Amino acid sequence: MVRIWFFGVLCTALFGCTDQTPNKVNDKSQGLVYCAEANPVSFNPQVTTTGSTIDIIANQLFDTLISIDPNTGEFLPELAKSWQVSADGKSFTFTLRDDVHFHDTLYFTPTRTMNADDVVFSFNRLFDVYNPYHFIGDANYPYFQSIGLDQLIRQVKKVDDYTVRFDLFNAESSFLSNIATDFAVILSKEYADKLVSLERKQDFDQKPIGTGPYKYREFMRDNLIRYYRNEQYWKHPVYMKQLVYDITTNGTSRIAKMLTKECDITAHPSATQLTVLEQRKDIDVEKAANLNIGYWAFNTEKPPFNDPLVRKALAHSIDFEKIMQAVFYNNGIIARSILPPSSWAFRAQANMPSYDPQIAKAYLKQAGFEDGFTMTLWAMPVSRIYNPNARKMAELIQRDLRDIGVTARIVEYEWNTFIERVGRHEHDSVLLGWAADTPDPDNFFSPLLSCTATFSGKNPANWCNPEFDLLLTQALDTNDMEARKHYYRQAQEMVVEQLPLVPIAHGLRFQATSSDIEGVSLRPFGGISLAKARRD
Repeated sequence: MVRIWFFGVLCTALFGCTDQTPNKVNDKSQGLVYCAEANPVSFNPQVTTTGSTIDIIANQLFDTLISIDPNTGEFLPELAKSWQVSADGKSFTFTLRDDVHFHDTLYFTPTRTMNADDVVFSFNRLFDVYNPYHFIGDANYPYFQSIGLDQLIRQVKKVDDYTVRFDLFNAESSFLSNIATDFAVILSKEYADKLVSLERKQDFDQKPIGTGPYKYREFMRDNLIRYYRNEQYWKHPVYMKQLVYDITTNGTSRIAKMLTKECDITAHPSATQLTVLEQRKDIDVEKAANLNIGYWAFNTEKPPFNDPLVRKALAHSIDFEKIMQAVFYNNGIIARSILPPSSWAFRAQANMPSYDPQIAKAYLKQAGFEDGFTMTLWAMPVSRIYNPNARKMAELIQRDLRDIGVTARIVEYEWNTFIERVGRHEHDSVLLGWAADTPDPDNFFSPLLSCTATFSGKNPANWCNPEFDLLLTQALDTNDMEARKHYYRQAQEMVVEQLPLVPIAHGLRFQATSSDIEGVSLRPFGGISLAKARRD
């Protein structure tokens, strides 16, 4: 019966036994199917920081001005073929390529190549209230707002058709790194103008037009996303005619689809499934270190979590070793800081909380909660690098909390709803994490714990500490590496002292790929790219 079911799924979902099957790839030699763990929040990376969404859209549909070499950390030219920085570090001038085509789709046909107008429009949307798209989507640009980029840029000026200058209010050492992230994509002003004339501005973030290797064709929620090859891609030939994302939220189902050849690549196989996959000669399993952190954040604006003593009590209740065994299967390391050890600013914190129920009870008594209290513990419903199984982790923490007299109710929602409600700070505590977009240490601090991140709803701890923000500002105000290390190490110490969140673990990233697929590899930061994927 199981074999029959597998064959049925394989037949209908991949090869399309009937013409009515919507998610088929008719010729596997011309297509690739990627099993994804969640629906995308949007089709514009500017308006989300959700890793599952960025994996699906960023590198497939769009390009950025520059990128970062994952091996050397050097900045590389992309849509900008060169750039210059002023002596005071407040102006960055980019010279653009003149042969980059935007996507030609069923709903838009461009009449020109990418130019300076597109770059100006793409970034002005973030901070210019007169930009017609600024308030589309509630004017929410979480990554840029969390790092204060919308407050840093004074203007984006068109010098000529293929030259753009960014003028900043002050020099900032991480500016180029942030311009190189998957969020800083270049959009089509011509397409935006067309939608304005049609009074359909809401389509802009849902029916995308970019310059990337693939172009959008269709999206069927909870089913699939289909892209077609961009025949005019500026960078290199694109081998796959079609790219299909099979939306499969259940991890076991994703593995089953890999085994029955319904998917060529699957996201985030769990450690328990690796043994099965590694035994298959037709499947390659890749493991890679990744700049990430899994954490337990407390809503510090809600009593009793506004009391550091309570937060310390909860932190000391966690059996970290048990989590590493039961959730990560030892495919990761216990966090000794919010920064991973591979970060150049990392310093192991001597006062990291350790598992000790007696210390936890002592802190609770000191805080006036000797008899404990009741709380909610929100667990994200998807598997990520930094937390392969949040539900399992929540259950382990729930049992540990019971031992110190605290009753925790586990809360789960569908992924997009979960992110929205956490952004509104409805939780008491939440299990989440962060995978870095750049190797710059600020990428761990500002998006997660800065005051600006709180205001934008992307600081899950709801923690705003002016002293902490000052350390981040001082680190960004200098290019001196040793000085930056000094400030970031103070910031690491403050996180562990105040514990707005408890750093739990740094996980390994896994990817399962059919052995006949080449050109796809894991990177230490940023989303996955399928631009060079091909079938051997």
